[in-house]
Amino acid sequence: MKFDRRAMVFFLAGSLLAMEPNAQSDAVIHSDDFRSGLTSWVVEQQPRGTVTAQDGQLVIDDAGGCTVWFRPQLQAPVAISYDVRMSSRSRVSDLNCFWMASDPARPDDLLAGGHARDGSFPTYDHLRTYYVGYGGHTNTKTRFRRYDGTGARPLLPEHDLSAAEYLLQPDHVYHITLIAAADGRVQFIRDGEVVIDFMDPAPLKSGWFGFRTVHSRMEVTNFRVSAFDKVRAGRPKS
Repeated sequence: MKFDRRAMVFFLAGSLLAMEPNAQSDAVIHSDDFRSGLTSWVVEQQPRGTVTAQDGQLVIDDAGGCTVWFRPQLQAPVAISYDVRMSSRSRVSDLNCFWMASDPARPDDLLAGGHARDGSFPTYDHLRTYYVGYGGHTNTKTRFRRYDGTGARPLLPEHDLSAAEYLLQPDHVYHITLIAAADGRVQFIRDGEVVIDFMDPAPLKSGWFGFRTVHSRMEVTNFRVSAFDKVRAGRPKS
């Protein structure tokens, strides 16, 4: 049988599109290649830790707790994505993040002076935000919470994961996507798999994003923020 090279090209192209359930015409509205320092970021960190942005990486080398906020305020619908490695050069734990975060005491500017946040975790309890602690508690738990701004941090049973497949592998480069959709759908997607899928009856439609960790070395590349038309399907967790 004669080989049709053009037909094979179209077949392979179609197969690749079918394998990528998240392929859409998203518009990138912010990005950082981490070659211009920390101008787009605000660091809140306990003593003995460092945060650097150089040579294409954001490196959070932490001891007592750290949050690194992206300066621009974000509006839903929004997708935040990045690649991140938890280095075996330190404790492998706490690939964490806040998104759509705001402070009820200063809702128009989370980063305005006068707040009490200093990198220690309890100083964030008063925020309104979505939060994932991935591989927290010394890499024994992955949890999603919606902070309500009162200090309460409710945890639903289905958002308290301890299976090995939802814990961290040292030095693996994870591709993370965070979703805050216009209709209230909130997702945490890891390597194309939807780990958290939550419909918020009172969605957080604007706020700030922050990397969060403690006593670990987090190495981040390829940071992007995109607007999108519909929620990405991803692969549901098994």
